[in-house]
Amino acid sequence: MNDKMEAFARLLTIMDELRGSCPWDREQTIESLRHLTIEETYELSDAILSGDLQQVKQELGDLMLHIVFYSKIGSEQAAFDIRDVLDGISEKLIVRHPHIYGDRAVDNAKEVKNNWEQIKLAQGNRSVLAGVPQSLPALLKAYRMQEKAGGIGFEWEKQEEVWEKVEEELEELKEELSSKAQAENIEEEFGDLLFALVNYARYIGVNPEDALEKTNRKFKTRFEYIEQQAGKQNKLLHHMSLKEMDELWNEAKSKGY
Repeated sequence: MNDKMEAFARLLTIMDELRGSCPWDREQTIESLRHLTIEETYELSDAILSGDLQQVKQELGDLMLHIVFYSKIGSEQAAFDIRDVLDGISEKLIVRHPHIYGDRAVDNAKEVKNNWEQIKLAQGNRSVLAGVPQSLPALLKAYRMQEKAGGIGFEWEKQEEVWEKVEEELEELKEELSSKAQAENIEEEFGDLLFALVNYARYIGVNPEDALEKTNRKFKTRFEYIEQQAGKQNKLLHHMSLKEMDELWNEAKSKGY
């Protein structure tokens, strides 16, 4: 434990020194760091999806720097410091884990999550969905809203019922398309179908954001293979037939790309 505390204390000392002596670090504000923090978070996400633990370690360090940076600025404004940040999250964890620090019993992880949402409401949160950031990507936002609503019992009892909802939304989209409805109606039904699919993903234990990103990466790798092979054949993609490109796609797939 002592070596961990020493490492953290070293970072705090370095932050004090940088804030006092480095022109760039002195100029930063909570607002100016915001977009950099978002970028670092996405870089951590990339490292996690790549399965590169050394890169995960590095990106976690970058995020830790940001937490310390915000806390340093907060202390300069007499608003909060790193101790307040750490004490705050520690107290939150204790209060929201009564099965560990209290006398409430739970049988599984789902009950833990449900208790978490119920405790938040009891503490005065204005809405179950209030904690879902407005700026989250739409797919992830849908997942988190459904997860939080499910935490207080607003969800289907059976997985089959969720799939029936997916099929229902698919049929409604087909009806709009066949009737040549207005674009906004088609968009709405398509959104409903995506929302239902995200909900089904939750029931089968799949994070739709991760699943789609992995498919994005797979598509990119295979398409780049098509481009590379076309180049070796001295062909331009827009001069190739779909059949030719599809053959290269299947070739990439057979090679595990």
